[in-house]
Amino acid sequence: YALAFAARGASVVVNDLGADTKGGGKSSAAADKVVEEIRAKGGKAVANYDSVEDGEKLIQSALDAFGRIDLIHRVHLRGSFLVSRAAWNHMKNQNFGRIIMTASAAGIYGNFGQANYSAAKLGMLGLANTLAIEGRKYNIHCNTIAPIAGSRLTETVMPPDLVASLKPEYVAPLVLWLCHEQCQENGGLFEVGAGWIGKLRWERSQGRILRQKSKPMTPEAVRDQWKEICDFTNATKPTTIQEVPFIELSLHVLVSLMDLNSLFLLSHVLLSQTMAVGQKLPTSSFSYSHTQCILYALGVGMSTKDPDHLRFLYEGHPDFSCLPTFGVIPSQSSIMDGGLSSVPGLNIDFTRVLHGEQYLELYKPLPTSGELISEATVADVLDKGSGAVILLDVNTYSGKELVCYNQFSVFVVGAGGFGVKRNSDKAKPPLPPPNRAPDAVVIDSTTRDQAALYRLSGDWNPLHIDPSFAAMGGFKKPILHGLCSFGFAGRHVLKQFADNDPSRFKAIKVRFAKPVTPGQSLQTEMWKEGNRIHIQCKVKETEEVVLTGAYVDLHGTSEGSPEKLPQGGGLQSELVFAEIGRRIKDLGSELVKKVNAVFGWEITKDGKKAAQWTIDLKNGSGSLHKGPYKGKADVTITISDEDFMEVVKGNLMPQKAFFSGKLKMRGNIMLSQKLEVILKDYAKL
Repeated sequence: YALAFAARGASVVVNDLGADTKGGGKSSAAADKVVEEIRAKGGKAVANYDSVEDGEKLIQSALDAFGRIDLIHRVHLRGSFLVSRAAWNHMKNQNFGRIIMTASAAGIYGNFGQANYSAAKLGMLGLANTLAIEGRKYNIHCNTIAPIAGSRLTETVMPPDLVASLKPEYVAPLVLWLCHEQCQENGGLFEVGAGWIGKLRWERSQGRILRQKSKPMTPEAVRDQWKEICDFTNATKPTTIQEVPFIELSLHVLVSLMDLNSLFLLSHVLLSQTMAVGQKLPTSSFSYSHTQCILYALGVGMSTKDPDHLRFLYEGHPDFSCLPTFGVIPSQSSIMDGGLSSVPGLNIDFTRVLHGEQYLELYKPLPTSGELISEATVADVLDKGSGAVILLDVNTYSGKELVCYNQFSVFVVGAGGFGVKRNSDKAKPPLPPPNRAPDAVVIDSTTRDQAALYRLSGDWNPLHIDPSFAAMGGFKKPILHGLCSFGFAGRHVLKQFADNDPSRFKAIKVRFAKPVTPGQSLQTEMWKEGNRIHIQCKVKETEEVVLTGAYVDLHGTSEGSPEKLPQGGGLQSELVFAEIGRRIKDLGSELVKKVNAVFGWEITKDGKKAAQWTIDLKNGSGSLHKGPYKGKADVTITISDEDFMEVVKGNLMPQKAFFSGKLKMRGNIMLSQKLEVILKDYAKL
């Protein structure tokens, strides 16, 4: 390490007590030899012969010679603590520090005959994890490596050829990178050796709650649930102490010491929220006929005054259909019928519950009658400070066929502050609309009885009809169901951009921002971006935004739809874009995570623009459509049909095409490097 750091310009204190392999004796020779080697190559180094238990002396050597301290290499627990403590304030004062702890596989996994060594080495990992947390705000990062390398100790027990393959030079590059100011890794644990590097993390099974009301917890219950306790299917990967589920259990003790005012703040949710994650709600069934479909359509404002609405209101219509947003109705029955209250760890005061966000995705048009089965799971529980958010994933089936998926985001007012994470990668995120005037605006009036009508579809919450219950929730009047506004917005998009064709409706996401009072008018503003329609709903009378971050994803029409792109006879590049379209359909979400960009393509033929394409790997689950991007693409590429094919087939290097003028780009040209993910890995002709 010392040689490697010096070679990269670092000033190095080489610390070596000079003990023999058994820990006895003392000599300056080992440290001096390394210092001489560094200086002979023009580097800066001084020797220090103190024990790491004399951490202050070691650090002072660095300060005397170089005036500052950035990183130390140390071994074993006490020495690691003492040296780190000696360096800590100096690192804080200069707002920079990098600490590397050297642990061992013996500490991580245990090893026969090494109890004391294993204990010390794993102790270093615990020390490093805490230093990483405490040092973060001072730009002090602490990481741990568990290396295997040839040394004076290992060469006595390993054959020479194996020692040669485990050179320390194969470990040093990781140490250098972790110490670099550009490296933001903090609190990591890495195994390294023989040129291989891997990162380790903890994993936790979903576990089982064995405690039941008014019943003792028994070892027999542990025995009977042992397989489930140890089942790592759908395991979580905790990274902070706040994610330890039983920490909340200690709050039960705290509750007994609280005054009534403090206790009220926690009374809306049981103090073991994270233990609810992964719990399944009771399966629910929903039987319905065309009557429920028509009743729902009336509940979200459809009327026979509009001839286009008849296909959703009259069972005798030749194209009689169920509105796509009806997909929330069968899924909500799994929550409304007491399912949410049955989950261990969730004790909710329903007068404080608000619907925060909703996502619905359809996998086929909804049948107009039948029986649907819904299976709901608590996906996550989040602490938003002023309240708790519960994410519920609901899959709805017709027989064994998945019909639709819903994610309910439920906000419990006043139930926050219990100390777990604020955000979740399991949540379907809302997205802001484009920064331009909307492409379409629809204004629709609700009636005074809109909530009374909508509740007949199954949401019987008295918040929407009983003034006294609404007052308990802090509202002057009963409010309209958020999912009623959701239905209004969904049908506005369906009519405006899909000709009321339910088969084109793919998904809808909304965030409920403000309540609507029955009788107010809803103004839906819409922005078309490819097959995604961004939406925002306001109350016309007050200009208050009630639905934000909302969008509807539509299936494409035959023009530009990947399945129906021309397969020859025109431009050769159309074959490639057809294949890219199929891959986006299969792997879009994965590609969006890797790429996060919108690419515009201008394909020329005989010097003239022949086709335009948009590859959107930034929004939703990705999309491809023929034509220009409605907004501003991150990068736009112009290339002839022939040269495009040569690039795709690997006969023409993109860099060469660019510098020769065959390939032109505007926008963020650095993003073009990410095209390899699309063209090389996924577009095999």
